[in-house]
Amino acid sequence: MKPPTSSMRILRMLFWETTIRCNLACAHCRRLESNDAGIADLSTSQGEFLIDQIAELGRRQPQMPVLVFSGGEPLCRRDLFSLLETARQHGIILALATNGTTINREKAQQIHDSGVARVSVSLDGATAEVHDRMRQIPGAFDRALEGIRHLHEAGVPFQINVTLTKQNVYQLADVYDLAKSLGAVAVHIFMLVPVGCGQVLAETDMLSPQQYEQIMQDICALENRGEIQMKVTCGPHYERVKRQLRIGPVSPNPPSAIRPPQSKGCLAGLGVLFVSHRGDVYPCGYLPINCGNILEKRLIEIWDQNEDLARMRDVAALEGKCGICAYKQVCGGCRARAFGMTGNYMGEEPFCAYDPRAAMPGGIR
Repeated sequence: MKPPTSSMRILRMLFWETTIRCNLACAHCRRLESNDAGIADLSTSQGEFLIDQIAELGRRQPQMPVLVFSGGEPLCRRDLFSLLETARQHGIILALATNGTTINREKAQQIHDSGVARVSVSLDGATAEVHDRMRQIPGAFDRALEGIRHLHEAGVPFQINVTLTKQNVYQLADVYDLAKSLGAVAVHIFMLVPVGCGQVLAETDMLSPQQYEQIMQDICALENRGEIQMKVTCGPHYERVKRQLRIGPVSPNPPSAIRPPQSKGCLAGLGVLFVSHRGDVYPCGYLPINCGNILEKRLIEIWDQNEDLARMRDVAALEGKCGICAYKQVCGGCRARAFGMTGNYMGEEPFCAYDPRAAMPGGIR
């Protein structure tokens, strides 16, 4: 029997919220539950069950997906390195997302030996004043830098993640320069999505559509230097801006397994999935549309058969100005922001300044 068309779609990255526990209390965090909810984290055996399901899906693809162990703070899990080893044995590509504050020399060596292809460390500013205010823990910046230096000394490739808000947007170039000086292989820039704790922050710190448009151009200028790999997450209109400025995806290095080629700005449900600490599957970590639970239904079935995922993959179903935009194949708008602002995940991107109705004819240039 011929498999449904959706089964031929490649799952490129799966983000697993390995635990809700965290040693920080970041203002823009997507999580809503407290550390006390950590008792509901998937157990070791359940985590291994998830990994088996990821491998099952990956074996029918040209390559295994990247499995990002995230949180919370994944290093809070005592069985983390055992789970990393289980995934490595399946041939799954490993990544680790951490705040970096608990990484000492010994732990950095453990991460290196585990086969993790890349670690992402969040820095929400180029100075302690800005970062610590966002993280709400004094000393978090210095501890994160110390963790980064241990990773670098251990030979672990790492990237810097930064979530842009009004509090730190003026430090974008400084974060870029800091990442280079630390030896980072990439800078990933996240645009704030109004979910979780970010709902409160969005009221005061969300950039306007016009500000986003300008910052996208600034990011283009930095990427065009070709000095370090750059990626914008939750800012799919960056793909439009690059084309309008006629700037191609510049990288000093060839694409690696940890950064699969993008087919579209928003990959929620298309090439990306998020699994919560309870095993619930979502199109991404910012879009609270529950597509099933891996303890009740196999991941491969959710990926192939879920109706919400199928709808998100249909660009013809996009509504509002996203639906008529000539760039919808490469952008698609942020489905999570559309849902957060309107309750409709197929609605138009609310933080995009581009008006396709006023655009000159000719489509994508």
